[in-house]
Amino acid sequence: MAQQRREIDKANFNQGAVLPYNLRLLDFEGAMQDVYDFFYDVNSHLADRDLSRLDELLRPAICSGVISDMLTESLAKHSRSLTVNAYFNGHPDLIVKGAYPGDSVKAGEKGVEIKSTRKKGGAVDTHGGRKQWMCVFVYEVDSEGEPAIDRAPLRFREVYLGQVEPDDFRRNERSELGTRTSTLDKDGIQKIRSNWIYLDDSPLS
Repeated sequence: MAQQRREIDKANFNQGAVLPYNLRLLDFEGAMQDVYDFFYDVNSHLADRDLSRLDELLRPAICSGVISDMLTESLAKHSRSLTVNAYFNGHPDLIVKGAYPGDSVKAGEKGVEIKSTRKKGGAVDTHGGRKQWMCVFVYEVDSEGEPAIDRAPLRFREVYLGQVEPDDFRRNERSELGTRTSTLDKDGIQKIRSNWIYLDDSPLS
C-alpha cells in the first residue's frame, strides 16, 4: 500500500494563542508540514524497498531528537525574527536574529527552546530549569496497526508554548550512570498547556 501524505488541519490551531518574537501560527503550520513531508518522502522510499518506516527504525528518544532538530530548523526558516542558535548544544534552540554575536550563545534568554515527545500533555525532560520560552510538540506513532505496511503516518497531537521560570521545574533523581534532568512541575505544565498552539484529538488514521 502506498504511504499516506499527512496534512496539517488548520482548524486545530488556537487563534488566541500568545506568540512571542513575531511568531505566527503560519510558522508552526509550515514547520509541522515540513516534518510530515519529510517522513512521507523517506517512508515512501523505504516502503518501495520493503523496509520498515523511519519512525519505526529509530528508537523513541532518537526519533524525538531528530524531530526536534527538524522543527528547529524549519521554524527558523519560516520565522521572521528567529534563527537557529549556532552554538553547539547552546540554549535556547532558536534565538532572536542579531541578539547575540554571530547568532551564537551558550545560554541566552532571547529565544525559544524546542522539544518533542510522545508523552501526552507535554511533560518532557530538560537538562536544567531556567527562565525560557519553551515549545513542546507532542507526536504519535502508529506501532500497533496491522498489517504494518498499512500503519498510519506520524501525527502531531499537541503543541504547547509558554514562558516558564526556574521555580517551575522539579529535579529528577539521577541514577549512577544517568545525567541529571529536570521536568516542568504541575504549575509549569499548566503554564504551557494554557497557551496551547495546536490540538488534534481525531482518530489515528
